[in-house]
Amino acid sequence: MSIFRRLFVIGLGLVLAPCGWTSRTDAADTPSGFPDHTVRIIVPFPAGGTADVLPRIVGQYLSKRWNQPVVVENKSGAGGNIGAAYVAGSAADGYTLLASPPGPLAINLSLYKPESLGFKPTEMEPVTVLGAVPNVLDVRPDFPAKSAQELIAYAKANPGKVSFASQGNGSTSHLTGILFQKLTGTQMVHIPYRGTTPALQDIMASQVDLFFDNLGSSLSLQQGDKLRILATGGRKRNPLLPDVPTLEEAGVASFESSTWFAVVAPPQTPAAIVQFLNREITEVLAMPEVKEQFAKIAVEPVGGSVADTAKFLAGERDKWRAVVQSADIAVE
Repeated sequence: MSIFRRLFVIGLGLVLAPCGWTSRTDAADTPSGFPDHTVRIIVPFPAGGTADVLPRIVGQYLSKRWNQPVVVENKSGAGGNIGAAYVAGSAADGYTLLASPPGPLAINLSLYKPESLGFKPTEMEPVTVLGAVPNVLDVRPDFPAKSAQELIAYAKANPGKVSFASQGNGSTSHLTGILFQKLTGTQMVHIPYRGTTPALQDIMASQVDLFFDNLGSSLSLQQGDKLRILATGGRKRNPLLPDVPTLEEAGVASFESSTWFAVVAPPQTPAAIVQFLNREITEVLAMPEVKEQFAKIAVEPVGGSVADTAKFLAGERDKWRAVVQSADIAVE
């Protein structure tokens, strides 16, 4: 089952809210008056990417509902582990949350030794999945290949000379690059960055050859001719890029790569608070104006219950563990 189909199944549990919002949820539904002060959402990557934009959109509406500030803070480094460890060590009271792509929540525990990871992803309390977006194959503006097939042929003819950027060691973009090499029989040089924005900056500046980014971050740059998207990682063509083929169409059999963004709370956060956060966020995700903002960056809102989110994260850990083990990847 594809990631988008699985995410759609999770999304069936979305609690549909009225089109409007109230300035604050009914106090009867609020555990112990929560929240009564600022809620922080930690993003474990630099500002500017989709991982940063989504919680800012959601946080804006949560702040209106609660009449309390909801602020997003970026704590990047170590493939997202620094920010995740910070949240894991925070008070289990719901006032410090983590909004993250797969790396810290589903990939890094297969890459890092426990003592260097700094936290246990399986002990974090799942809240919900904000959204999902297909990954795309970006190349620098002046790259000689004009199609995915030409890129593969070029990489095969020049082993070790084509460079690919990633958001960091062990990130989705890193493992997608490894998967691409494995399925195409190519050999490229990995250049890790500290997040999406610096990787995109070097793609646009022709300092690196290609980058498996999520569509939300790259779409406007493609439209502005600052980079070129040669293919998408979905099972079918994306309606925002109808003329761009999937990598499977380009001859890379069984290739699929998408990025999701989930919210979790520190270990042992009370179930009442977790359920409250789940309900509030899924109601925000159902708002037409939020869906519209997500659509502008090519992200599909997901939502889903706490139980569905926990099941989804467990499945993603199993999936990426298999990829890491097959490629014999390790990060110190």
